[in-house]
Amino acid sequence: MADQDPAGISPLQQMVASGTGAVVTSLFMTPLDVVKVRLQSQRPSMASGKCLLYCNGVLEPLYLCPNGARCATWFQDPTRFTGTMDAFVKIVRHEGTRTLWSGLPATLVMTVPATAIYFTAYDQLKAFLCGRALTSDLYAPMVAGALARLGTVTVISPLELMRTKLQAQHVSYRELGACVRTAVAQGGWRSLWLGWGPTALRDVPFSALYWFNYELVKSWLNGFRPKDQTSVGMSFVAGGISGTVAAVLTLPFDVVKTQRQVALGAMEAVRVNPLHVDSTWLLLRRIRAESGTKGLFAGFLPRIIKAAPSCAIMISTYEFGKSFFQRLNQDRLLGG
Repeated sequence: MADQDPAGISPLQQMVASGTGAVVTSLFMTPLDVVKVRLQSQRPSMASGKCLLYCNGVLEPLYLCPNGARCATWFQDPTRFTGTMDAFVKIVRHEGTRTLWSGLPATLVMTVPATAIYFTAYDQLKAFLCGRALTSDLYAPMVAGALARLGTVTVISPLELMRTKLQAQHVSYRELGACVRTAVAQGGWRSLWLGWGPTALRDVPFSALYWFNYELVKSWLNGFRPKDQTSVGMSFVAGGISGTVAAVLTLPFDVVKTQRQVALGAMEAVRVNPLHVDSTWLLLRRIRAESGTKGLFAGFLPRIIKAAPSCAIMISTYEFGKSFFQRLNQDRLLGG
C-alpha cells in the first residue's frame, strides 16, 4: 500500500487508533482534570457568596453564572478546597458525582480530532526526519513532538475559543457566527487565537519532553527488540513515566493557562473587553507574588495523578490500535 508509513499502516488508520485512545483516556481521566482546574482557578482571596466561574476537564471549557444568587448549586463555590481529596469530596457532596464528568461530550468533540491530528502528525514527522537524516534518531522524537503539538494547538485554538463562547454566553450556533465576525472586526484575525501563547508554552515543551523520554524509556524496556514489536505493557509503562516527568516540568504554564481562561471568562461574563492581555511571564510573577512558589504548582497532585495514567492509557491504546491495523494489513496482503 503506497500510502502507508514505515510502520505498515496508513495515516487514516493512525487517526482512528489515536482517536480511540482519546475517547478511552477522556472517560477515565476527566474527573482528575476537573479537580486540577478547580484547584488552579482558586485565588488567595475571594468574596464569600460570590457566584464564580466553573471550569472542567481536559480542554478546560468555562461555564459562567449570569444570574447571581439564582445560580444552580454547582455554579457556586461552596467552600475553598484545601487539597486534592478535599476537592473530590466537596465537589461530589455539593455538586453531585456527575459534575466530575460535566462537559465531557463537548470536550470529546475537541479532544478526538485534536488527538488524531497530533499523533498522526508526530508519527509522520518522525518518519520524515529520520528518513531524510535531518536530525539524529535520539532527538527526532523531541523535534517531531514539538512541531506536531505546535501545529495542533494552532489549528484547534480558534475552535476551542468558539466552543468557550457557546458555553459561556449561551449563544446559538447561528449567533456564534455573528460573535466571531464581531470579534474579528474589533481585534482582527489574531483575536481568534487568544490564549494561544500560554497554551503553546505549556503543550509544546510537554510534547517535546514526553516523546523524547517515551522513546528513551521504551528503547530501554525493549532492549534489542525491534521498535515495531513494542508490547502494549511496555508502552503503558513508558508512557506513564514520560508523562509524569513532562507534567512536572510544565505545570507552571498549566496554571497560567487556567488563570488566563478564568480571567477572560470573567470579563466576558460582564461584557467587558480586556484592554490588554498580560504576558505569560507577568502572570507567572503575579501568581508567585500572590501565592508564593507553591502557587505555580497548584493542582500538582491531580495533574501528576492524571498525567501518568492518561499518558499510559493513551499511548498503549494507540500502540494497540496500530498493531491491530498492522496485522489487518498483513492479512489483507497475504489474502490478496
